[in-house]
Amino acid sequence: MPHRSKDRRGGGNKGWARWGWMPVLVIAAMAGWQAFKPLPAGVGQAFPERPAREVRLLTDETWYNAHGVQHTDQAIFDEAVAMIRQARRLIVLDMFLFNAMAGKVNTPAGFLPLSARLTQALVEQRERFPGIEVVVITDPLNTLYGGRRAPHLERLRRSGVRVVMTDLDRLRASNPLWSGIWHLGLNRLGNDDQAGWLPNLLGEGQVPLRSYLAMLNFRANHRKTLVVDHDTTWAGLVTSANPHDASSLHGNLALYFEGPAALDLLASERSVAAWSGVAVPGPAAPDASARKAGAHLRVLTEGAIGDALLHRVQSASAGDHLDIAVFYLSHRPLIEALKAARQRGVVVRVLLDPNRQAFGVNKGGIPNRPVADELQAAGIDVRWCVTRGEQCHAKLLLHRHDEQGRMALIAGSANFTRRNLDNLNLETSVMLEGPASEPALAQAAAYFDAGWQSTPARTTSRAYQPADSMGRLAWWRYRLMEATGLSTF
Repeated sequence: MPHRSKDRRGGGNKGWARWGWMPVLVIAAMAGWQAFKPLPAGVGQAFPERPAREVRLLTDETWYNAHGVQHTDQAIFDEAVAMIRQARRLIVLDMFLFNAMAGKVNTPAGFLPLSARLTQALVEQRERFPGIEVVVITDPLNTLYGGRRAPHLERLRRSGVRVVMTDLDRLRASNPLWSGIWHLGLNRLGNDDQAGWLPNLLGEGQVPLRSYLAMLNFRANHRKTLVVDHDTTWAGLVTSANPHDASSLHGNLALYFEGPAALDLLASERSVAAWSGVAVPGPAAPDASARKAGAHLRVLTEGAIGDALLHRVQSASAGDHLDIAVFYLSHRPLIEALKAARQRGVVVRVLLDPNRQAFGVNKGGIPNRPVADELQAAGIDVRWCVTRGEQCHAKLLLHRHDEQGRMALIAGSANFTRRNLDNLNLETSVMLEGPASEPALAQAAAYFDAGWQSTPARTTSRAYQPADSMGRLAWWRYRLMEATGLSTF
């Protein structure tokens, strides 16, 4: 009998060795599928080059005077509201953060009620013109993935606005280590905005555990766009700004434009709405025409933005200037391309947010601080935005040709990270190229220079200093976070 008992124990151990890895293999298989599954239609598009019609640059800027007093100049959502008020047939709005949640921030008097203002404009336009079609596309983060009510979205629905919660499960996994578990059944668990028991880190009240489990996928519809009919044509707005009250002091950039490019923008949003079964009306964009002299505009989404950024950096020649102002910079191919451009004699300037604070929560400076160390060591000039709670939230690359007298601008929603540029988040940016005298391009250059050339009377940035270095351990932490998706950037 003792001998047979020993045999049974041995057989059990062999059984565990044979089958114990099965759950791990199942999770790994699901993670692999989620990371590499086919992209849905409409993701990662580079639309045709279109003539730049009525292009205007809009900015939100925050700076400090010699006494440390904060000054702001904000134009982006003034333009968005004006566009909504002149629409008669169709409004399509796609915004990532569209809420009044403020995290741990004690809301100062300087915050603007952007979410309420935009909601009011949409409701009033529906009341003035009952036949107008209004579609609002947004990210489930605004309801904490079903764990909190969103009164402004409910008000929009009551007014007849079609509100689309983006189906994020259609996207590839940006954090496959978690998504491999999530998609084995946790994603089928419902959520309840009356069942909260955990602190809401993004605002007031409590949320269910399920909200945080969903958040760990780190998927997002990060787009910030608006398309409206405008008299006999169409108008579009692509921006880095969110209608989010606690973000209202951030520095941001937007491009307004009209014509066929606006219909390209509409086509890009039509695809996302269709995932949730919502058909967006409106005409299709015309076929591309032959390129002519002058300025041209091109709508880019997701991975096409990364391709355009890399092309710009890799095509820059000695004597050209590359100016970057961005909230997050961590994308390895882009960083390597910037270092190679510097070696070719390209003048490279990088203006970065310090990544030290977000909505009242202190952060460790990753990824920008270790990336700044790397760039500085490669001979690239780096400066830090001076921020006191707000963020340098623009996402801008400006390529100034030395000999051709032309410039190219890429700006929009996409940070320069793996998540934003590798077909993981939904993103929209635009590329404007033309003579340096093109007003929007000249204004973009002036915007960057104003941020770079800080003065005591208008303090906007400060120089990189050796004391800013975080060392190699922080650099490896950033690399691990970027590669695995175990991060919010």
